[in-house]
Amino acid sequence: MSRISGFILLLLFLSACKSIQQTDQKKVQIAFIADVHLQDIFGKFQDNKYQGIKNPVTGEYANIRTMNSQLHSTRIFNENYFAFIEALNDISKRGIKQVVLPGDFSDDGQPIHVRGLRKILDEYTKKHGMSFFVTTGNHDVVRPFSQEAAKTDFLGKDGKEQIISSSKTNSDEHELEPIITSDIKNWGYKETLNEMAGFGFFPQKSYLYWETPFSSYGYESYNFDLALAESALQKRIYSLKNTNLSLPDASYLVEPIKGIWLLAIDANAYVPNEKLSGLIDNPHDFSGASIGYNNVFLYKNHLINWVRKVAAEAKQKGKILIAFSHYPMVDFNDDASPEMKLLFGSNKMQLERVPNEEVAQTFADAGIQIHFGGHMHINDTGVRTTAKGNTLFNIQTPSLAAYKPAYKILTIHSNSEVEIETVVVSSVPKFSSLFPFYEEEYAHLQNIKSQSIWNKDILKAKDYEDFTLWHLKELVRLRFLPEDFPVAFLASILKLSGKDLLQINKNNLEIEAALSSNNLTIHDFESWTGFDMIFDFYRLKNADELALPEIGNNRLKQYQIVCEQLEKSGNAQFVLWAKIVQKTMKGQPSNHFKINLNTNQIDRINP
Repeated sequence: MSRISGFILLLLFLSACKSIQQTDQKKVQIAFIADVHLQDIFGKFQDNKYQGIKNPVTGEYANIRTMNSQLHSTRIFNENYFAFIEALNDISKRGIKQVVLPGDFSDDGQPIHVRGLRKILDEYTKKHGMSFFVTTGNHDVVRPFSQEAAKTDFLGKDGKEQIISSSKTNSDEHELEPIITSDIKNWGYKETLNEMAGFGFFPQKSYLYWETPFSSYGYESYNFDLALAESALQKRIYSLKNTNLSLPDASYLVEPIKGIWLLAIDANAYVPNEKLSGLIDNPHDFSGASIGYNNVFLYKNHLINWVRKVAAEAKQKGKILIAFSHYPMVDFNDDASPEMKLLFGSNKMQLERVPNEEVAQTFADAGIQIHFGGHMHINDTGVRTTAKGNTLFNIQTPSLAAYKPAYKILTIHSNSEVEIETVVVSSVPKFSSLFPFYEEEYAHLQNIKSQSIWNKDILKAKDYEDFTLWHLKELVRLRFLPEDFPVAFLASILKLSGKDLLQINKNNLEIEAALSSNNLTIHDFESWTGFDMIFDFYRLKNADELALPEIGNNRLKQYQIVCEQLEKSGNAQFVLWAKIVQKTMKGQPSNHFKINLNTNQIDRINP
């Protein structure tokens, strides 16, 4: 054999070995479950023997909220308990070991619910070898310090409302005697982080690296004992400008798997009141943290410098950096927020939570390429590229407590290619086991002749996904329409048929051409009304691409044609509505897609 032939054979052998290694190399997968809002419906109070109410079918006691309260809230309070368990079971079956919870993991940071969540996470850690990484949301640490709290909408005896409070309250206003327990108060940072210590907030011996924005050490000098010493909450403090107040910051960076850096950003930014009590730990000195990054820029600016440092080090060391926090970094309304503010008002439709463009631009230039957010209970992908050529992909993770109930799976194929898949949690065992309670509640509401009684057909939901769809429909009817929509606009569109909306300009020749090119007839538009269009707008706003199969291509074509006519109507509100709907129908890939981190290209993966 010649020397050249031998060299060629050696190259072929090495190439084959490399190919085998690449094939055998296990891909890294991380699951993201946002806005769990866990209420431990079977939890027991430590200081009160009250067990809740007895299920007339199963005989099991439960502490649940009323159906009426669920249908006026942007989240389900009770059934999501079962959905969370099912999601964890599904993740376990897939063999995924790393699970991230980007905030609002609890109902409102109550001791009973945080303890209940810890118990569940501990169980899956021990039984399935899972590791959980959590960050704070506005519902986990309602205020930075512990405070008294109460819920007036628990379901009590005979279908009546039951108040449960952490302190004594006036019972004259309530049908049932209030239940008093400290387990329903809102915990602050100290209590919540201590309870959830094992899930990223503090260093663990299994972590390859862990730091905070306040750490004095670096990657090369890292050791567990040093990290543990610097992880104490009193050493993770930032000062609020123009005050003498200091607050904890729960942000951390962790390397749970070699080469993967998870960046947990605590974007809870509490705004100090104009008049302060003078106490160092008074929860009432602050407003809540629901605004997110717009207030981070005002009150937690130190995080930007830390993110910039971490991103630079990740790039220099060849680490894959995945950021997550509770709040979105990019407009989550398919860039329709400007039109929505004009039609609905800047304080409607949760528009005050839309991050300013500066947020996306700053974090993109700071080095963040992929960020998983929550907070809005929606499925969405937002993309921003800066003048410097840096691109940020903001991936909004849906909530299991809203339509559509889903979680995300991030698959890291290489340093340059990642894949994101959205998994809908449709079938949930026991999701309807609480329905007998609601039968009693409904009978009570009928008996007292309630003005805004909910639709009992929700109790006919065929599965959990269908239940969340019913939840959204009732939420639109009972809350969104009366609270968010201009009265004049509703009066002009709600009961009109699709045919009426199509013919608003009486331009028959143009309409006929549009129908012909889309294989539609005028009769197709007679089967739906303005309410159906509004409801489908919410379906798209919440679920994005996940809602498309349910709405159907024909209906979407009809909405497009109607919007084109509304834009020419001369009615300013109709024009805005048409622009909003059209943008909502045309978002970035959000169901199953891949991202090339070198070229910043995003592509759908077809089923």
